[in-house]
Amino acid sequence: MKVTFIGAAHDVTGSCTLLEAGGHRMLIDCGMKQGSTAFESVDLPVAEKDIECVLLTHAHVDHSGNLPLLYKKGFRGAVYTTEVTRNLCEIMLRDCANIQMSDAEYKSRKARRAGEPEVEPLFDLNDAEGVLKLFRGCEYDRELTINECVTVRFTDIGHLLGSACIEVWLHEGGESRKMVFSGDVGNTDQPIICDPMKVADADYLMIESTYGDRSHGERHEYINTLAGYIQTTLDRGGNVIIPSFAVGRTQEILYFIREIKNANLVTGHGVWPVYVDSPLANEATSIFMQCDTQYLDEETKAVMAEGVNPLVFDGLCLTTSTEESKALNTDAEPKVIISASGMCDAGRIRHHLKYNLWRRECLILFVGYQAAGTLGRMIYDGAKSVKLFGDDVAVNAQIEYLPGVSGHADKQGLLDWLAGFSEKPKRVFVNHGDEGACEEFARCLREERGYKAFAPYSGTEFDLITGEFVKLTEGVRVRKAKPETQARKRANEAFNRFMDAVTRLANTAKECDGMATKDLARFTGMINSLIDKIKK
Repeated sequence: MKVTFIGAAHDVTGSCTLLEAGGHRMLIDCGMKQGSTAFESVDLPVAEKDIECVLLTHAHVDHSGNLPLLYKKGFRGAVYTTEVTRNLCEIMLRDCANIQMSDAEYKSRKARRAGEPEVEPLFDLNDAEGVLKLFRGCEYDRELTINECVTVRFTDIGHLLGSACIEVWLHEGGESRKMVFSGDVGNTDQPIICDPMKVADADYLMIESTYGDRSHGERHEYINTLAGYIQTTLDRGGNVIIPSFAVGRTQEILYFIREIKNANLVTGHGVWPVYVDSPLANEATSIFMQCDTQYLDEETKAVMAEGVNPLVFDGLCLTTSTEESKALNTDAEPKVIISASGMCDAGRIRHHLKYNLWRRECLILFVGYQAAGTLGRMIYDGAKSVKLFGDDVAVNAQIEYLPGVSGHADKQGLLDWLAGFSEKPKRVFVNHGDEGACEEFARCLREERGYKAFAPYSGTEFDLITGEFVKLTEGVRVRKAKPETQARKRANEAFNRFMDAVTRLANTAKECDGMATKDLARFTGMINSLIDKIKK
């Protein structure tokens, strides 16, 4: 009976943990890394085909995004998760696959021009479709027997629609242990979704620490703050650009804007337009509104009971086609544009940033966590200019962050959730936080709260029966490539232009077949003369 920590160890993305009992092997989450990372993650110590099941806490890509890759490498077990998470993964994993394929095609085109091998996608749409057939929907608060050694229960953790904390009962050789995986613990008093439910007991607990070293600060009036930003920006003739995660955050912002419009908190601009420019977000919004009401908080249920769609209002426009998206940047009318991705590393948001970042009258409003190394983090941290589609774009727009709007509990929220256990677990493992956050939260639990807490590095193994570490690893830092100097960059660009000219010359030479002999002789002399000059 053993747990091995694979991903999100001293890292805030790429969640993946291996759990073994009675010869059965399962993963809790199988997430994709996003942004830059400080530490390496070890490979799975077992073959993917030997993984019997995956227990999935929620649909966000940093928890689910590598499931198609797992399938590609041989996994054919079941993926257990809530019904809504299964529905969200239907669109999110297909989207991940399309991105992988698109990126690979783009890189392959560059590789072909350079005479290098083509690039294979990490996984493709067939892999996404394959793993989606393995999903099994589960209900909240109902025990499910996976096999003779494993029983699980999913509990609403209030982070995303359908998100769950997973309780796992393990049996082996007459011994029994219970380990709880928090998943991402949600913030409280968020729109649409319920507050995190607490768990009564556990022998061992693995808890996230995204905000384990800080507070969200005092509760802000989200609606009035957001309304103020919109009013000021529209008054000066600018656009409000909101980089937003397609699933979860976008729906919350729509909920806020509906209330702003209902209360007429933004005036002087008629039915001011709000565009959701993300096909994925539009599909996710449909899932939100079609889900079982057990997943919704009481306030949202009350709105729906009045016959009102809580995510729809006058002036809302959902763009789907590329042409519609491009048209937003040639339309002079001040507007609100909500677009993905939330960290600005991909998707249509990058085009909107290119056309709005340099405009002083515009506002870039961040509404979610920006991981280190992402474009969003660079802008938020005060970059004077950024590179977008090969162009340097000045950051002149107003940059703001909507305070308190986070799907994650802060340090106090994590401590409050922990307080729900009737007794302290025998040991608490802290993960899913950057180096500072996870170490600080583990220290706080040990020194201030009396927990036996530890933040493991990737590859660490722990025996759940003996309560001892089988393998204790040190973190292996990611080696970062040295930044390209301006001189080297200019040299590379010059060489690429030179090679383009050589290719053009070769193509032109092929068209000279049949040309007069004297002309061919003259051109041959010119080329040989040029070659002699280059060799000198």
